[in-house]
Amino acid sequence: MTGSNFLRCVALALALPTAASAQLLPQVPQLPQLPGRVGEAVGDLRGALPIDDAVADTRQLVRQSVERARDLARRFPDRIELDRDDNPVRAGEVTLADPDPALLALAQRAGFSVIANERYDDLGIGFARLRAPAGLSAVAAARALGKIAGADRVTLDPLYSASGEATPARIPAEAGVRGGDGPAPGTGGKRIGIIDGGVSAGTPGLAAQQGFASGAPRASDHGMAVASLLTGGGGIRASAPGAALHVSDVYGSDPAGGSASALARALAWMVRGQVPVVVMSLAGPDNALLGRFVAAARARGTVVVAAVGNNGPAAPPAYPASYPQAIAVTGVDGRGRVLLEAGRASHLDYAAPGADMLALNAAGQARGVRGTSFAAPLVAARLSAVWGGDAATAMKALDREAKRGGRTGRGVLCGACRTPVR
Repeated sequence: MTGSNFLRCVALALALPTAASAQLLPQVPQLPQLPGRVGEAVGDLRGALPIDDAVADTRQLVRQSVERARDLARRFPDRIELDRDDNPVRAGEVTLADPDPALLALAQRAGFSVIANERYDDLGIGFARLRAPAGLSAVAAARALGKIAGADRVTLDPLYSASGEATPARIPAEAGVRGGDGPAPGTGGKRIGIIDGGVSAGTPGLAAQQGFASGAPRASDHGMAVASLLTGGGGIRASAPGAALHVSDVYGSDPAGGSASALARALAWMVRGQVPVVVMSLAGPDNALLGRFVAAARARGTVVVAAVGNNGPAAPPAYPASYPQAIAVTGVDGRGRVLLEAGRASHLDYAAPGADMLALNAAGQARGVRGTSFAAPLVAARLSAVWGGDAATAMKALDREAKRGGRTGRGVLCGACRTPVR
């Protein structure tokens, strides 16, 4: 057995348990993105290495992950179902791109009902959310509507999960901050967007908050963690002191929150508000509608900074991080090592601290956090600090400050932004 093969085996075996056991912070439902490449990756290793026990454990983890997704659909059968790849989607709903009145009339005659029909002229995109005829699943409805409108215009509405977790213990803020840690270089009041769970009204720098789900906006632990890493508070070091936060709550109290259509609407709100840098610490499957919004936003001066997820290197590419117009971010621990559970994207731009660090929860308490979710806002902070109106120019400036090494894309940013756990 070669050293490199052994390490590859260990990394895979360790990454998958972490991803499978990861849970979202309270108030944001756990919506797993399943590791579709696990069988292929393990098959390659099995042929070269005597790792039967590891293979069995990995297969068991995959089975458990699938069962959790199925359990989610069983718990909320009226709100969530699974697509053919076991991704959670909004039950009985589909989206139709750029519909005209005649096409909507055809859909209605086929038994579909219009939930919403929205047009975003500034992005050049419109879409309708349609409810399927009674007794028809979302997958079957998409197939049926595709025959009417064309399959390339019809998508399911998949759910995107937050890309991080908190440690069980809550740590008093004053106990976790090392003396001498000051704020990172400021962003000069520049706008930074967060598409995530909601934040509390007293969040430092909060300029605007809008809900895009039932019961939203509503303060959530995950959204607050991301916000606190940007503008601080409660003893957490601010990576973007003075920034004006614009927050879109896409979860609220809806078990089927965090859908592609909600993310798209939230991103359109950011573009309308001229927010140049938007953090999306969420991960899920590819979705044509969401991809169009990310591309259109970038063309109009709003860049998405997205986490690569926590389903391990054998997982399918995570979106929206994998869209070419997005900036994809992974996480490193306190020793500068890429997180074992870090997912992957079709490209990787930067890394930032994503473990051995503190962030605030919705109650304003500091907690240990881990995941690529918490690296993304730190990269967004640095991007905002050098932003001059053009993403390519800003990224060249980031490249000059990034510390290269390992599987970190262009390098690690904001390494000193971590509020460490003692």
